[in-house]
Amino acid sequence: MAFDHYIQIERVEKLTKKEFIENYYKPQKPVIMTKQIEDWPAFSKWNFDFIREVAGNKTVPLYDSRKTDYTKKVNEPDFTMTMSEYIDILEKGPTDLRIFLYNLMKDVPLMKSDMHWPRLGIRLLKSMPLVFFGGQNAKVFMHYDIDFPNIFHVHFEGQKQCVLVDPKETKYMYRLPYSWLCNEDIDFDNPDFERFPALRKVKPYITTLNHGEMLYMPEGWWHYMKYLTPGFSLSLRSLAGRPSNLWKGFANVAIIRYYDNWMRKRKGQEWLDYKDAESIRRTNAELETSE
Repeated sequence: MAFDHYIQIERVEKLTKKEFIENYYKPQKPVIMTKQIEDWPAFSKWNFDFIREVAGNKTVPLYDSRKTDYTKKVNEPDFTMTMSEYIDILEKGPTDLRIFLYNLMKDVPLMKSDMHWPRLGIRLLKSMPLVFFGGQNAKVFMHYDIDFPNIFHVHFEGQKQCVLVDPKETKYMYRLPYSWLCNEDIDFDNPDFERFPALRKVKPYITTLNHGEMLYMPEGWWHYMKYLTPGFSLSLRSLAGRPSNLWKGFANVAIIRYYDNWMRKRKGQEWLDYKDAESIRRTNAELETSE
């Protein structure tokens, strides 16, 4: 059974710097801009044929839908292959193989001329334009980003469903200790409210992104992505604006992920089992306190 109610993310055509800062950045509210990038060359150029042409020989990192493997480090890919081989798989039919956090423009610098950095009042990290690809029905586990960035997420090719959750509801999200993932046994298309009862308290936001649409995701917001058709997205990010989030992001990147990697190596599957059980114990205890 899906969530009883979803909040539709607000959609606008374009925003000025003032409108974005006052109405969305300051209150940390998500929004979709449907016509913000129509002046980018990428709007008409970027599709699978173009990517195959300019990056077909590049080796890309791939992830599947399996739960975290204790033998791998945080964000270590499951496979690699060339971009052409991967696009061939995407075009043949449904697949759970995804490209995640790949700096394609570092390998193909000419693509930078096809985009314009949004001038909406936040300083974006120009060294980190990251791309994400997925096949039909591929899913990304519900998570928030390790460094608490503000993100402009621009989609190309087909459709992608995005489910977001306000960080104020983290206490109900069965977050894994020493991590920025929720319990990976949760199916956010069909959550098990008997096993994970605190999810009944969650009020998720939802939208479907189409080609050329840009989603603003505020810092620390949970997000679950599902590719309704094969497609890819470009994420442009800034540092966290709130000092508390900036500090938490630094701690995640510089300390916590290395501790998690060390514990995986030291304890193996026992460490991951502990995190699963602890996420349920802590969240259900929080639920009892709130009722």
